[in-house]
Amino acid sequence: MTTLKTIDSARLYGLAELVDIAEQNNPQTRIVWERAKQRADELGVARSAYYPVLVGVAAFADQRIINPFPIPLAPRGYVMVEIPAIVPEITLDYLLFDFGKRGARVDSATAAKLAAGANFIQTNQQVAFQVATTYYKLVAQQERLEAAHQTLKTAQTTQDAAEAQLANGRSTIPDVLNARAETAQAAFDMESADGDEKIARVALTQTLGVEPSPNITIDAARDAPLPESLTLSIDELIDRAMKDRPDLAAQALEIRRADDTIKAARSEYWPQAVLQGNAAYTSIWPTADYGKLGSTGQATWAATLAIEWKLFDGGARKNELAKAQSEKRTAAEELREKKDNATREVWTAYIAFHTALRKERAAQALLESANASYSSSLDAYKYGVKNLIDVVTAEKQLALARYSSVAARSELFLEAVDLEFVTGNLLRTQQKATKAGTGASVTGNPTAGDKTQ
Repeated sequence: MTTLKTIDSARLYGLAELVDIAEQNNPQTRIVWERAKQRADELGVARSAYYPVLVGVAAFADQRIINPFPIPLAPRGYVMVEIPAIVPEITLDYLLFDFGKRGARVDSATAAKLAAGANFIQTNQQVAFQVATTYYKLVAQQERLEAAHQTLKTAQTTQDAAEAQLANGRSTIPDVLNARAETAQAAFDMESADGDEKIARVALTQTLGVEPSPNITIDAARDAPLPESLTLSIDELIDRAMKDRPDLAAQALEIRRADDTIKAARSEYWPQAVLQGNAAYTSIWPTADYGKLGSTGQATWAATLAIEWKLFDGGARKNELAKAQSEKRTAAEELREKKDNATREVWTAYIAFHTALRKERAAQALLESANASYSSSLDAYKYGVKNLIDVVTAEKQLALARYSSVAARSELFLEAVDLEFVTGNLLRTQQKATKAGTGASVTGNPTAGDKTQ
């Protein structure tokens, strides 16, 4: 993995770049990457069983032995012999046939490697989803802060109108105080929104795996078009999830690995053929306390073809096979459960997207209506047709409409990202599940009626 990245407070970061930073910094992605490398190494270990094992040995020995010998030939009735020796040797151990045990283990390791790759993709998608979620939440807080600022301007406009009416003798001190209270409340809400926006910045940096800090600036893409419809039906979305979700692919590979483990366990009931051999050069120069012995240096070798068949093992093979079969059943049930969960998640995301779409459209209509209501109420108040209570009521409705519009816009983006995530299409180049429309204003024209400023 590459080195950790840091955040430059002077830069403007887009969503794609933030995802790239998180993928390199997040501990989970680094962990699953190392695990994927471990599974690849385990596959190499399994494949090595197809090759012979060669071992080089250099033995240096010194031996003293006593041999009984007739007294006429050896006065003491024995001969003491010392045999120093140097034996450089190469041994070979080659498994020729094992009824598919090695093949099953290689297949099992291959499935484990592929599953680790799928888990790596899944983790990257999860990290990307977390980054996108915190990114859009930060965008929502920034838009909420902007809406709070515009609400403060609206409240100030109402207050200015009330004070102007008081100066003209067409208003009362309680009206002005009421307007000032609304301005103070709007200022309070703006400070609260400012704090929430900074906290959202800290949450984003934490998700990126960098030092948590509010010192990050994002490209909020205010003019980005909103998703307006789906490109796939619910059946097509579910089919995509069944085919493309990495967690389902990883679980299917777990079943395949369990099958291979069963094959390897069954192969233990059959014999295996092993070729064993060694070649050496033996040098000795023995000496005896009686008589004379000759030294030599000769090449020596041995070769054996052995058939090994385990006849009794106390039930070890039986239990290993039963365990492997149980693991397969477990993996199959887990796959069924994950498929059910995936279908539920797709249905939930599908319904939530349509709900968010309708809420966003309703929020836009609410914002336009509240805008018009406030503007007309303010004009009517200036002409003495309505009282300040009507203006303040319209002002509160406008503020609520602004916040509703911000929340609905954020929710729509989040649901669109969630739909890509639950179908396994996040970070991939396939057709998107949602279709974007034309750009939409964050809060419409929230300062309508401020023309008196």
